[in-house]
Parts: sequence; C-alpha cells; structure tokens
Amino acid sequence: MNRPVLINFIRRRYLYLSFIFLLLAGGCTEDVTEVPYVNKPPKTGLFLSPDSVISQQASRLKVNWWGDDSDGLVVGFYFTWDNTNWSFTTRKDSTFSLQIGAADTIYTFRVAAVDDAGNGVFDASVVRNGINLGPEPFEDANGNGVYDAGEVFVDIGAMDPNPVSLPFPIKNSAPVISLNTLTVLPDSSYPVMTFGWNASDIDGDQTISAIELVLNDSTASGNIVSIPGNIRLITLRVQNFAFNTVSAEILLNGLETTIHPVTLPGMQLDAVNRLFVRARDISGATSRYLSIPDAGINWYVKKPKGQFLLFDDYTIIDDAADFYSRTLHTINGSQLSGKFDTWDYNRSKVPFSSVTFPLTLKLFKYVLWYSDTNPSLDLAAGAVKKFNDAGGKILFSMSFPSTFDVSILQGFLPIDSTTNFINFLFPNSQLNPDSTRFSDFPVLTTVGSIPRVRSFYPSTEFARPFYKFASGILPGDIGFTDTADRLYFIGLPLSKCNGTAGTAEQFISKVLFEKFGLTP
Repeated sequence: MNRPVLINFIRRRYLYLSFIFLLLAGGCTEDVTEVPYVNKPPKTGLFLSPDSVISQQASRLKVNWWGDDSDGLVVGFYFTWDNTNWSFTTRKDSTFSLQIGAADTIYTFRVAAVDDAGNGVFDASVVRNGINLGPEPFEDANGNGVYDAGEVFVDIGAMDPNPVSLPFPIKNSAPVISLNTLTVLPDSSYPVMTFGWNASDIDGDQTISAIELVLNDSTASGNIVSIPGNIRLITLRVQNFAFNTVSAEILLNGLETTIHPVTLPGMQLDAVNRLFVRARDISGATSRYLSIPDAGINWYVKKPKGQFLLFDDYTIIDDAADFYSRTLHTINGSQLSGKFDTWDYNRSKVPFSSVTFPLTLKLFKYVLWYSDTNPSLDLAAGAVKKFNDAGGKILFSMSFPSTFDVSILQGFLPIDSTTNFINFLFPNSQLNPDSTRFSDFPVLTTVGSIPRVRSFYPSTEFARPFYKFASGILPGDIGFTDTADRLYFIGLPLSKCNGTAGTAEQFISKVLFEKFGLTP
C-alpha cells in the first residue's frame, strides 16, 4: 500500500475505534447522533514572535519556523518571500541571501504548515487558500521531470489558512576591499606593474559584480574601467611610448592570454602614478577606493630610453656598475650612450615577480645581465626562455653559489652539467676563444682573485662554446652561446676580465653589435 494512503488508513481506523469505544461507554439506551469528521488545518509560527522589534539585518540571515497539527501530523511547509511563488520544504529553518538595492529594503517572509490529511493519490495541481502551489512534491526516481506511478510523494493535506508572516528590514552590506600584502611597489619601475587585492562581501562574494580601476584621479569618473568582479590580480602594461600620457593594457590575473578589451587611460610616463581600486556589488553599492601605493608613498613610472636594458643583479660593492655603465656609453662609437636603461634589481624589486619580471624584460629587445655569485636564479629560470621566444637577445656575465640545483640552470642555459667549483681563480688567468668559430673574439685576462669559479659542459646539440680556460685551470667551457645566437653566457664577471685594457669592452661590443645585430 502507498505510504501516504497507509498513514490515512491508520489515522481513520484510530478515530473509528475511538468513536465505537465512546458509544459503548455511554450505554445502549441513549441515541447516538453521528457527527462527520472534519480535519483541522495545522498552525504555523516563527521563532521570532510577531511583536518583536526587528532591527536592520545583514542581507544574509537565518529564519526559523515551526508547525503544529492538533489532529494529525505536519508533513512540511510552504514559504514565500514575494507572496506569489511558494516553495515546499520539510525543514524548519533556512539561511537566505537577500539581494537588494543600495537603499534599505523590507522583505516579508511568509510560511504555512501543511498536514497529512491528503487524498491518498498524487495531485498534479494543489490549490490551497486560493493559491496554486503546483504539483505535490515527489522524488523523481528516474529523473524524467514528471511524476510516475510508484514514486514517493508528499500527500498534501490541509494548509494553515493564516500563514504566519514577519517583515525583515534589510540593509545592504557594501563590499570591503584591502591590499594584498604581496603588493609592495618599488619607488620606481618601468610601465609594467602587478597589483593584488582582497575583496569580499557579507552578502556573498558572488554579489561583487565588478572591480573598478582608475589611475591617478579617483574623481575622474570618465576614466574608470570595470573588470569582472571575481578578479583579484591584474598587471598594467604599456608598450607604446610615443606620448607621455598613455593608456595601459589590463592583463587579468597577470596573463597575456586574458587582456581586458578596454585599456586604462591616464598613465603618466616619467612621473608619479597611483592606482585606485574599488569593488561594486550587484546593487550598485561600492567599497572605499583602495590607493596603490598608499598616500604619502610614490610610484614613479619610467619611460624606457631605448631597446637595451642593463640588468644589475650584483650585490658586491666594487667598481662593477661603473665598468658596465662606462662600457655601454663608449663602445662602438658611443652609439648606446643615453639610449639604454639600467635596472638595479636589488634596489627596485617588483611584486609578483614571476608575473611582473618576464613582462618587464619583454619591453626591451636586448639585455646585458650581470651578477656576482648570488644571482636571481628564480627570475632567470622563469623569464629568459619567454624573453628569447619573444625575439629577445641576452648576454649573461654570471657566477653561481657553491651549491645550487643544476636543473634550475638547465631551465634557461643550454648546458648538460657543470664542473666542481674552485675556491679562487687567481689573477692573470687567461680565457682563450674557440679558434674555429670565434677566432675574432679577444683573449681575456682576469684581474684580481675571483671566488667560486666553475666551468660548464654545454649541450652538444643546442650550444656552441666560445671560451675555455688556458693551462687546464678547469675542464669544460667558461663561455658558450645557444645555436640561435640569442643567448651568450660567460661564467665570470666581465668587470674582472679586463686584464688587458679594452678586451672585455671589445667582447661586449662584438656580442651586442655583431652577434645580436643591435641597432640603437
């Protein structure tokens, strides 16, 4: 027997037996008038009494209700927020997120209990209190969307004719925004920078419909650009330097594959800039503007002077910086003088370096990267291949610490392995060029003692050696290039390879102007 029918059968049999008992108890001499049974509808209540003072709530709240039936069982509840669309539930509480406008709003919650005095069959349309509640709830066992014989259903009986209701004055909660702690801007950078923030809304983060960006003037409403509300990180990039006031590309999540279709106007080159960010929810309510950097801190955006970057990854205090700067100003008839940029990375580190650094390198076509024995290997491993693949060409003058993971080097250098290091390379050590392919390279002689020197075994397939130590100081090669002439590497500081005056400068000039084809 169907479960709802069985419940009604037991219920009526119980009432019938009770009636017979009363009849017998009254004696056989009295007349009995049969009174037809009339089902009493259930009653409903809320845990908050109707005369309670309801204050403004957050727009995410929990409502509790209950039901009671004096002559049967409560099988569920119908509830509504708009007095039109009613939903069935067997629960006695639920949490609701009420989407509202920026102005205060009053929602009225109505709920009515239903009892078990159904008709024992599935009804495709249930009408109670003049309301069409739709079909009786059922378990759609076969997933076809319609009731089929044998499927379990709730046999709806009487409904509380006076649904309990309670108004809820709701105040919308504006989004909240804060700075991602990794967003620490240097005092100056090139026009590539990554920004991160945190944004949330008590009504649910999904209610944040947009993140709004504006440069330098938060009152310039015409310059505001909206991006999707789920974005928490962007990179701003400028690649056109024809003017001093330019628009920046917006790379969503720092990816070149997801560039926002609208650029952000108002970036000033060779000037101080500031990004303002705020969150807007679906009601139109906005967070405060987040200023990046904060008031009182400057972020100066430098306009690149040309296609060449001198990347200073050197921490030892000596004359290395002067050597490279002087060399670039004077080689090849001073063609590079005033046309190259210097980035002292240890003084101007960028946030989210795995994103910002490769994109910054790609602003340039040629790079000379020099370091001491503690280079930024993580930067090189993450950026050099991308730079080369984009057509960039790079010259390394780089040494390494006593221990490191060779696989990191293999991520950006065409090598199979390295030799063990020697504690010091003595002065006047000689580097001889490969006589078959690089006979025009100068012989280099070291100046002073150089710590922790090792040589390399370049890939026989993807590299070509161009310098070896004389006199068997170390096996392998100390200088090599890739087969595409996009990367040249020497495992010593060139500033200490100028024992014969002018030879280190000559080597740099040959690589940049002859091998790379640099044209300032």
